[in-house]
Amino acid sequence: MATYAYIRVSTQTQTLENQKFEIEQWSRRQGVRIDFWVTETVSGTVGWEKRKLGRLLRRMKKTDLLVCTEISRLGRSMLMVMSVLNACSQKGVFIRTIKDNFNLSDSINSKIIAFAFALAAEIERNLISQRTREALAARKQAGVHLGRPPGPSGKLCRVMEDLPRISAMLDGGATKTAMARMYKIHRNTLNKCLKVHNK
Repeated sequence: MATYAYIRVSTQTQTLENQKFEIEQWSRRQGVRIDFWVTETVSGTVGWEKRKLGRLLRRMKKTDLLVCTEISRLGRSMLMVMSVLNACSQKGVFIRTIKDNFNLSDSINSKIIAFAFALAAEIERNLISQRTREALAARKQAGVHLGRPPGPSGKLCRVMEDLPRISAMLDGGATKTAMARMYKIHRNTLNKCLKVHNK
């Protein structure tokens, strides 16, 4: 029997270290040796078959153990998590999650509990999304500007300040494309600035 640790984060800004630390602490307490570590940075909405998780499960054999910090590391939706659990059950692969304290075996009780965990996780995510949408709608209704603050960017401000110099260089034979590249703006943006300057 081999023990595999699976760690997943959704973005590059998240760290793998916290999950690794939790698994290492658990393995010491349980006296379980981690034989292989599999880590990846990928959204949980990507199908598990297309992730490293899919390759890992195809490699695992009967009675192998898959350890992760929580069941949501396997997938972001109830159906995806259930699909992973079903694949493991068919192969005779066991799953242990640390935070959820979940232990998947061949028993019907384990499968029922797995379904309940997955359903609860999806409901929680949906509620968070709904609360976020409601909060944004309330702020918008209150007149709070959402998104990027209005006003010209630093590049645009510099272009507007340098318009007399830019016009002189254009008169001297420089092209608008070259000038736009020099200021790192689009040629159309430069045209708009020149129209304002020439009014």
